[in-house]
Amino acid sequence: MHARDIAAIDAAHIWHPYAEPGQFTYPVASAAGTSIRLVDGRVLIDAMSSWWAAAHGHSNPRLVAAAESQISTMSHVMFGGLTHEPAAMLTQRLLNLTGNNFSQVFYSDSGSVSVEVAMKMALQYAIGQGHPERTTFLTWRSGYHGDTFATMSVCDPEGGMHAMWGDALKPQVFAKAPPVRGASASEIAHYLEHLGSLIDEKIAGIIIEPVVQGAGGMRFHDAELVQGVRKLCDDAGIPLIADEIATGFGRTGQLFTTLSNGVVPDILCLGKAMTGGFMSLAATLATETIARGMEPKALMHGPTFMANPLACAVAAESVAMFAEGTWQMQVPRIAAELEAGLRPLASLPGVADVRVLGAIGVVELEHNAPMREATEAAMAQGVWIRPFGRLIYTMPPYICTSEEIAQICRGVAAAVKESIA
Repeated sequence: MHARDIAAIDAAHIWHPYAEPGQFTYPVASAAGTSIRLVDGRVLIDAMSSWWAAAHGHSNPRLVAAAESQISTMSHVMFGGLTHEPAAMLTQRLLNLTGNNFSQVFYSDSGSVSVEVAMKMALQYAIGQGHPERTTFLTWRSGYHGDTFATMSVCDPEGGMHAMWGDALKPQVFAKAPPVRGASASEIAHYLEHLGSLIDEKIAGIIIEPVVQGAGGMRFHDAELVQGVRKLCDDAGIPLIADEIATGFGRTGQLFTTLSNGVVPDILCLGKAMTGGFMSLAATLATETIARGMEPKALMHGPTFMANPLACAVAAESVAMFAEGTWQMQVPRIAAELEAGLRPLASLPGVADVRVLGAIGVVELEHNAPMREATEAAMAQGVWIRPFGRLIYTMPPYICTSEEIAQICRGVAAAVKESIA
């Protein structure tokens, strides 16, 4: 199909995320390694890892081989009353990778649903502990946990992307946004006191994005805050839900931002890079305390494609690759190169902040970036990014070379300069 035909059908009939029909899109012909190839022949480095998922790069040979092997045997069976080796293998590898701190795993189709499932676990745990009145969640502002209704209710209600839903969402309890990375001990203590003051008899659990808040603002905070939240939950006897869908599997330079900092969440949500961006799959892991304490013991959820064998087979191979630890050499190098390439932008008028953590680089502007102009400025440098609001950022595949990271930095710089011109 010609690029014009793809674009015409898309503009006339297809919705894209947070965009009106007919807005600009660029037809893709293929993707391999760090790059995507457009139908018009242009090749762009995927500096977003296709929304942070393709950590191993596109069409990774090991993931392709895992998919081809599995699809020739069984692409899908229902998970009600049946099970299969890919699910068992993935579960074993996930439990090992997370230090055997969890005892049960629930598989779902997407990160949003994995958070919905986590919230159900916490609510069923509250019932099992004789506290049916605990039906509300506590979180902090500037967070993002997904686009389904329960997850929207724990996203930032004013500064986030779901403010329009207002009274249609269940009211939850919101603390102030956490202090940013580098906060003093007294700032952290004061904040934790504020957060703790919001825990009452109706709170079923606390849900956070640990260390990095993603789509709610790409804000970084200190691990000591996460450790403090763990203690608050322990003192109150309520679960801590850690949404590591974006931060898990080495993205920040640590394998997991909770476990790597000595924090075991009661419930852990994983997704995105779990399949290496090959297909959609997410997991919700629960400790034995949560699993045994729930009432009823059956988790009241059941997606049609739960534990899809094809997705599980690919994810099992992806998790094996993370366990091998190559990312431990790749991510620190990328972090240093992003710091060197992006830090000079901090001196430009109109730039509010530049921050880097692991394979995450963020340039925050003083005003919103013009989406199309900023995107195309980066494309002119052979780089694909997706700015939003005041943020121009990158989360590159771990397999990027030093030369490719330098090119990404040039693309981000071009987008920034276009935005502040």
